[in-house]
Amino acid sequence: MRVLFDQGTPRRIRSHLPHHQVSTTRENGWSTLQNGDLIRMAEEAGFDVLLTTDTSLPYQQNLTGRRIAIVI
Repeated sequence: MRVLFDQGTPRRIRSHLPHHQVSTTRENGWSTLQNGDLIRMAEEAGFDVLLTTDTSLPYQQNLTGRRIAIVI
């Protein structure tokens, strides 16, 4: 499973996901993207999960029909 950590997600969580391919928005060059663009890019890149600490994301974005799981 491909997991993307958004900015603010503690990177130490990565060590608890040893069987998954984990990368960060910074590693992908996406640290300046707004939420809508970030979700679109992550889906296009084949990520399965976006892990974020942004609790307002569901209120800012229409998540209906997304192919990526978003965990807050």
